[in-house]
Amino acid sequence: MLDILLSFLEGLALIASPCILPVLPLVLSTSIDGGKSRPFGIIAGFIVAFSAFVLLSRQLVEAFHINTDNIRYASLALLFALGFILLFDTLSEGFSRLTQGAADFGSKFGTDNKGGFLSGVVIGCLIGLVWTPCAGPILAAVLVQVIRQQTDLQSILVTVAFALGAGIPMFIIAMTGRTLMKRFGFLTQHTTAIRKIFAILIILSAIYLGFGSNIQSLFQQPQPSTIQAEPQFTSQLEKPLATPYPAPKLTGIQAWLNSNPLVLSDLKGKVVLIDFWTYSCINCVRTLPYLTAWDHRYRDKGLVIIGVHSPEFEFEKNVDNIKAAATRYGIEYPIAVDNNLSTWLSFQNQFWPAHYLIDQNGQVVYMHSGEGDYDITENNIRYLLGIKSKPEALEIPAATPTTQGETTETYLGSARATHFDANPDLQPDETTEYRAALMLPEHHWTLSGKWKVEAQKITSARTNATLRFNFTSKNVFLVLGTADGKPKTLTLKLNGQPLGTNAGKDVQGNTVIVTGHALYELVRQGEIRNSLLEITAAQPGLEAYAFTFGN
Repeated sequence: MLDILLSFLEGLALIASPCILPVLPLVLSTSIDGGKSRPFGIIAGFIVAFSAFVLLSRQLVEAFHINTDNIRYASLALLFALGFILLFDTLSEGFSRLTQGAADFGSKFGTDNKGGFLSGVVIGCLIGLVWTPCAGPILAAVLVQVIRQQTDLQSILVTVAFALGAGIPMFIIAMTGRTLMKRFGFLTQHTTAIRKIFAILIILSAIYLGFGSNIQSLFQQPQPSTIQAEPQFTSQLEKPLATPYPAPKLTGIQAWLNSNPLVLSDLKGKVVLIDFWTYSCINCVRTLPYLTAWDHRYRDKGLVIIGVHSPEFEFEKNVDNIKAAATRYGIEYPIAVDNNLSTWLSFQNQFWPAHYLIDQNGQVVYMHSGEGDYDITENNIRYLLGIKSKPEALEIPAATPTTQGETTETYLGSARATHFDANPDLQPDETTEYRAALMLPEHHWTLSGKWKVEAQKITSARTNATLRFNFTSKNVFLVLGTADGKPKTLTLKLNGQPLGTNAGKDVQGNTVIVTGHALYELVRQGEIRNSLLEITAAQPGLEAYAFTFGN
């Protein structure tokens, strides 16, 4: 019901758009000429015509596999054409004759000359068809939403709710037509100027909706494909801690990789960089090229990097998984397996990733959480090591910075789940049959089919269980695994179509084979855009933990 209400409100909001302008004279003139029941016929005909057009379009799109982006572009072209017509007197007069002829045809229809209800229905249908090109971009958005629905009944309810919302302002205009004509006599005396102003607004709107991102890019500085971190040597630490403190102990370590057990007190005289990370965290993964580069550059000069692997999910406690990740990312420096988060708590850490820089006297002198500030961190390493020469630049692929409005990290397990929209709501520790949301808001996700929900993850409990996410980003990553250790296959769709050139590096032939617990890249779009990702599990036992976005 909430989705239907939102559709209704979206339609109602059209009264504030230029889309009402082309049909306003038609609604006024036909309602004034008819009887008292004609406005009711007009609103009924409008709703029927618009709803039928949208639902028929849905069938055509699905039958011929039409890309919804093409619908949007076509609708923008229609909107531009309408603005072009309204801008010139000759074309506008021809358009008026066309719409008036449709009204005259409707007025002659039926035998209800006294009340005009049936003629109003025909006029309303014609108004719906005339109005549809003007509402092109909005229609395209509604059509995409309708295509995403799971049943015909859901599509009908969403479409009719939108049409009803759009029709109510027209109904009010029709009911109060005579009064409006009298009160706004000034406007009727300047209809040509008003028409041309709205024509320009319509044309500019079509251009911006179609090419807005390209226009903005003309005024933006091009971003480099690599980050060249060129720290300069300074005579002091950059952004140091106001009060250095003795480094806490490395405690509760279950295993050491790439090294024998280390004790920080034994490393005095060395510069130590502690990196808190976990292998399925995309933010941690993005920092690893810098850490491995610093290890190669400065290990022989007195730097010791220790990667404290503090798991976020239960499967990250598996030492074999950590070993595989170390090999995959080329990590050769020591890794301390902190499965119980003992060292994490010892440092009072709160973030993945987090870097603590310890000087030769065992004092923590610098700390940075998250990505970025790589030049500052390297400068501080060089300062503590006493290296004064200028280093060569590090050429490392640039991570796409987070953009305002971009979807943020989203957990799926019940302990931290957000932006979930389905019926019923998430049922912790239960296997439940879910029904997907009718209209999925941006940044929200939904389930259909049978899923088991646990604190950290959701698991498909039947074949063809589906997860959908309405996201805004360039790339999509998802932490996945298998419940029984056997490979699981999932298929992907983006906006109802195969991924094609938008496939991430872990996608082969529009499918992903999940062989173990890891971070999988599913989508790699050419730019940040709003899209609907659909993931269908071919077998029960597919585990999904958290989405991350960006580069």
